[in-house]
Amino acid sequence: MKAPVNKIIPVSVVDGPGSRTAVFLQGCNISCAYCHNPETQNLCTGCGICVDGCPAGALALNGKMVLWDEKKCVSCDRCIAVCPNYASPKIREMSAEEVFEEVSGNLPFIRGITVSGGECCLYPEFLKELFGLCKEAGLSCLIDSNGMVDFSLYPELLELSDGVMLDVKSWDPEVYRRLTGADNAVVKKNLELLWRKNKLEEIRIVCLSGESDYVEVLKGIAGLMGSPVTVRVKLIRFRPFGVRGRLSGTSEPDDRVMRELAAWACEMGYQNIVLT
Repeated sequence: MKAPVNKIIPVSVVDGPGSRTAVFLQGCNISCAYCHNPETQNLCTGCGICVDGCPAGALALNGKMVLWDEKKCVSCDRCIAVCPNYASPKIREMSAEEVFEEVSGNLPFIRGITVSGGECCLYPEFLKELFGLCKEAGLSCLIDSNGMVDFSLYPELLELSDGVMLDVKSWDPEVYRRLTGADNAVVKKNLELLWRKNKLEEIRIVCLSGESDYVEVLKGIAGLMGSPVTVRVKLIRFRPFGVRGRLSGTSEPDDRVMRELAAWACEMGYQNIVLT
């Protein structure tokens, strides 16, 4: 069982509690208008547009496949910038054992791993195998997910996972569709399932006035869980870095808006609000 790996960060302190290795898988099942790493959305189609512009000669076209020489690569990301398909040629097809081998090299400096994307839950069997190996090594295992894969279909994976950091991008289906091109019914289903099974590590909400209905998201979560809401909720200020498409030139919310939102959430009964 292999999965396309976009990147492995050996030690991260922003992808869950404590020091963790973060594994990013390639491929996503939605296309967020405010995605700050759109190059993780799709798999390379082998069009070859990126090859000639590589200043280090790290890319080569072999039929309909772009080959990436990691040793030559200087990480200028020019290939990502010119890709018309929101993809990256810098992908490694790795087995769970190969990923775990890299993870194990970071012991004892980490307390666990977090697997993200793209959308990592597109590869549930790979995750199960990787988490099994990590559990044997005494590592905790977290999933960073957009919630668009039904967790109820994968009870074994959920059992192996110590928690899910869940994106709740919108509450209103029309708003969600405008932001992502998809329907959010499964996200709400996952939200309730994870909460009832005590598998919600964190809820993440991107805040952008006029685009995301973050106030309705907070109301919806409180309506589901009641008061007080003890799950950690991260209110993420939209930032345009890396964003492509119609929101690329959009300004981020100012400090006052974010502080007022956090204060209002606390009044609603949220006990663990984090601003980023």
